[in-house]
Amino acid sequence: MKRPLLGVNIDHVATLRQARGTRYPDPVEAVFIVEHAGADGITVHLREDRRHIQERDIELIQAISVTRLNLEMAVTDAMICYAEKIKPEHCCFVPEKREELTTEGGLDVLAQESRIKEACQSLKKEGIEVSLFIDPEINQIEAAQRCEVPVIEIHTGAYADAQTEREREYELHRVIKAVQFAHQASLIVNAGHGLHDQNVQAIARISEINELNIGHGIIARSIFVGLSQAVREMKNLILAARSHS
Repeated sequence: MKRPLLGVNIDHVATLRQARGTRYPDPVEAVFIVEHAGADGITVHLREDRRHIQERDIELIQAISVTRLNLEMAVTDAMICYAEKIKPEHCCFVPEKREELTTEGGLDVLAQESRIKEACQSLKKEGIEVSLFIDPEINQIEAAQRCEVPVIEIHTGAYADAQTEREREYELHRVIKAVQFAHQASLIVNAGHGLHDQNVQAIARISEINELNIGHGIIARSIFVGLSQAVREMKNLILAARSHS
């Protein structure tokens, strides 16, 4: 059985730095630690309001990373131009609102399909692999297919935020159904958002998932055990879940 990959989002290392306007903690230092601990990739989200990750962070990370850089970004002309300039290996289009604390849902590909397809094609011409961060909905997956992307990332936020066991099982089923549909359509399927050590294994057991992208849960855990240990713990949980699925 294929081992799932772990992409670690280091945005919140920069969140802590920006809160005090200091030069530390440095997201670049986090990259060395995270990769040495077994992460398969580094994810950063360059937001319009630059609340955490900055352009300088991205360019330094791109220069020193030994895995791969996944740049999360809004579908805007400015961000597309920036991605075309630095050419990360992978870009993931995500929805973005200034007032949100974190990404609140998946990209509505159906509502802006023409614009998203154009953006995907622009980056594809630069040799960048593009994915779309979408809710576990069949119609959104079909729209992503029409945009001709090779990869999607299923938003697991509704599952992670479920308040009851019944609600959690319902949301998990939605994710499973969406992942299987996308996999059968020959899409590479990643997943993430809101995952932590208490809820990740049910998602990790879904054999068709290629990669899990996790940030806040790992950074939060690292306060108590250190960043290296937090990454190792998450990786072990993921691998254990898949081996027993």
